[in-house]
Amino acid sequence: MIEDKHRHHSLLEDALALITATPLVALGITFYGQAELLTGSTAGLAFLVKYMTEWGFGPVFFVLNLPFYVLAFLRMGWKFTLKTFAAVGLVSLFAELTPLWVSFEQVAPAYAALLGGMCIGLGMLMLFRHRASLGGVNILALYLQDRFNIRAGKFQMGVDFCIVFGALLVLPLDKVLLSIAGAAILNLILTLNHKPGRYQGVS
Repeated sequence: MIEDKHRHHSLLEDALALITATPLVALGITFYGQAELLTGSTAGLAFLVKYMTEWGFGPVFFVLNLPFYVLAFLRMGWKFTLKTFAAVGLVSLFAELTPLWVSFEQVAPAYAALLGGMCIGLGMLMLFRHRASLGGVNILALYLQDRFNIRAGKFQMGVDFCIVFGALLVLPLDKVLLSIAGAAILNLILTLNHKPGRYQGVS
């Protein structure tokens, strides 16, 4: 019983993870926005809407996630849902503020794709390990892993590639190919590091 208790994250640890992971994700989103790239999952859909309408990424990302909280509550519990809601809200906020705090005179698209994917992947990994997510497809990916032992990273990769290929409607081929490379890096980080039973800390 003592050993199991020590494996649980405290409320402070969960809070620190949220405020560490979400600016990291937002930085990756800023790289993508600067280079006119996109990623997968719900963020990818938000990028598609942004490029087609010029609406802000943050508000679109926040609204797109709203329907998934029902599944999160029913399948993953209120703690997971609350932390995910907070994570999505913080990413939406930081995604709007980061370009005001950091500006790039020039960013090579290939560098933006790879480093942006790394930043988002590491941020998502931190959230996953503290029983939170960035909503949308992430919620479904975590549920499938917990219920059917389907790797969250592999499921996410399949969905992400479908979304990124949809970007051919709004982005040139070279930007889509770089977006695919970034999505691959992101999901490789999750696949290699988020395996059932490997990380024992829970919230």
